[in-house]
Amino acid sequence: MYVASYNQASAHNAEGEWKYVDAEKEAADLYIMNQAKPQDVAVTQDIGLASILVKQGVNVLSPRGRYFEEKDMSEALFMRYVSAKERRAGHYGKGPKRFTDRDRERFKETFQKLLSKLAGI
Repeated sequence: MYVASYNQASAHNAEGEWKYVDAEKEAADLYIMNQAKPQDVAVTQDIGLASILVKQGVNVLSPRGRYFEEKDMSEALFMRYVSAKERRAGHYGKGPKRFTDRDRERFKETFQKLLSKLAGI
C-alpha cells in the first residue's frame, strides 16, 4: 500500500493500492504509524518515522536500501538533529546525493533478503 496526501494524488502513477490522507503536515506519517503492525515492511527516508516504526516491530528500509535497526536509531536521530540545527543557523549542505543505479540495486538486494527472511527461506 502507498500512502500520500490528497495534494499529491495526481503525481502518483505506480500500480497498487493507494491511501490518500489530508494534506496537513505529518498526516501520512500518522496514518502509517497507526496502521503499521509488527513484521510489516515500510519504505521511508524519514528518520523520525523510521525510528517510531522500528520500535513498533516494523521492518523499515530506506529507498537506498538501508535497513534500519533499533540500535542505529539514536545515532540517526542525533545526526538529523545536528543537520537541522545547522540549517537553522544558515549553514546548508549540498543536499542528498543523486539516486544511482547502485542505490536501486542495493534496495532490491536488501528488500529481497528481507522478504526471504520473513518467508522463512
